[in-house]
Amino acid sequence: MNIEEIIEKKRDGFELNRDEIHFFVKGYVDNKIPDYQASALLMAIYIRGMNKKEIGILTDEMRVSGEVWDLSSIPGLKLDKHSTGGVGDKVSLVLGPMVASCGGKLAKMSGRGLGHTGGTLDKLESIPNFDIYENYEEFKEQIDKIGMAIIGQDSKIDPADKKLYALRDVTGTVSSIPLIASSIMSKKLASGADCILLDVKYGSGAFMKTIEDAKKLAQTMVDIGKELNKDVRAEITDMDQPLGFAVGNNLEVKEVINTLKGNGPKDLIELCLSSGSIMLQQGKIFDNEEDARKALIENINNGKAFEKFKEFVKTQKGDVSYIEHPEKFPVAKNIIEVYSNKSGFVNKINALAIGKGSMELGGGREKLDDIIDMSAGIVLNKKIGDEVKEGELLATLYTNKENYEKVKEDVLNAFLIDNVFDESNISKKILID
Repeated sequence: MNIEEIIEKKRDGFELNRDEIHFFVKGYVDNKIPDYQASALLMAIYIRGMNKKEIGILTDEMRVSGEVWDLSSIPGLKLDKHSTGGVGDKVSLVLGPMVASCGGKLAKMSGRGLGHTGGTLDKLESIPNFDIYENYEEFKEQIDKIGMAIIGQDSKIDPADKKLYALRDVTGTVSSIPLIASSIMSKKLASGADCILLDVKYGSGAFMKTIEDAKKLAQTMVDIGKELNKDVRAEITDMDQPLGFAVGNNLEVKEVINTLKGNGPKDLIELCLSSGSIMLQQGKIFDNEEDARKALIENINNGKAFEKFKEFVKTQKGDVSYIEHPEKFPVAKNIIEVYSNKSGFVNKINALAIGKGSMELGGGREKLDDIIDMSAGIVLNKKIGDEVKEGELLATLYTNKENYEKVKEDVLNAFLIDNVFDESNISKKILID
C-alpha cells in the first residue's frame, strides 16, 4: 500500500477502506507522509466527498491517533456539548452549571476564539486565576466531584486533527463537510463523552451561512455518532444576530452571571433550556422534555445553578469574588454609545459585523498569538423585533483603544431598521437525532 494509490483512488471517486484511511492518518501523524501528498488527498476528499462509512472510519482513526480518555469510572453518562461558533455564544458557561445542578455530568474540552467568533476558554480566563490546564486525573476527579469541568484540549489528544486542520487552513479545504465533521467529532469522542449535543449555527455570524449547509453538517455528525454507537444529537440554531446582548469576554461572563440569577436575555435562556433538556434526557436524568425543562427552571429560580457555577469557578482556581461581585471586573476606559438614526423595527443585526467590531476594539484575536483585552467588546441594547425611536441607544462599545470611529459606524450599519417587522426574521430551530 502507498499514499499515491490512495490519492488516485479518491481522486477517481472511489470509496476508501479502513486500511487505507488508517495508513494515511497514521503515516501523516508519524511524519512519514509529507504535506504535499496529504494536501493532495485532502483536496481529493474536498472535491469527491466521502460517504457515511468513510467519514465514520476517518473520525475513528483520528480519534485514536493520540490518547483517548476513559471516563467510565465516573458514575452516570458523561455529557458534552459543542457549538460550531458564533458571536456572543456563552452558552456553555450557563448550560454547564444548569445541567450539573440537575445531576448531569458535563465533560467538556473547549477552544479559543479566532476572528469574529469568541472562545469559551478566553471567556473563562477573564475570571482572574481561572485554570484551564487540568490533566486527565484532575478532569476526572472534578467531574465526579461537582458534575462538570471545562478545560483546554490536551495536546496528546487527537494529534491527527491538529496537523490536518493546520494543513486544511492553508490548502483551501477548510469548508469540506466530511473534514469539518471528522475534525469536530474526533476530538469530542477522544475526550471520553458518552453523549454529545451539537449546536450547529447558521447565518451571518456563523461558519455555515445557510440553513441547508447547517443541516448537512449536523446530519453528517449525527451519522458519525450512529456509526460509532454514540448518542449524538444536533440543534440547528440561527446566528443572524448575536446571542444575548454582550459580546466580549468579561462582558459575556457578567451576562452569564445575570442569566444564572434569572435575569438573562430571552434568546440565551431559551437556548440553554432547550439544550439542557435534551442533555438531561441523553444522560437518563429525565425521560421527557417537560420534566427536564421544569427542573432546569427550578434550579435557576432557587439559586442552585448559580451556586454550581461558583463551585465550578472555585474548583478551577478562579477568583469567586468576581462572580459574587461582578462590578470588580475591569471596565474599558472608553465607553462609546451608538444611537439610531431612524425610527422603526429591528429586522436584522449583522452578527458578523458585531463580531468583527468587538475584535477590532480588542475583544478578539486575528492571529492565535494576539493578546485579548478582556474588558473590550460590545453590548447591544436592541434585538431583532424591538421597536426603535430615532436617537435611541442601539449599542455600547467598550475599548481601551483610541481609534474606534470606524467600529462605531460599522455597528450602526449592522442594524437593519425598517418601518415594519418581517415575521420571517424570527429565529428558527431544528433538532436532528
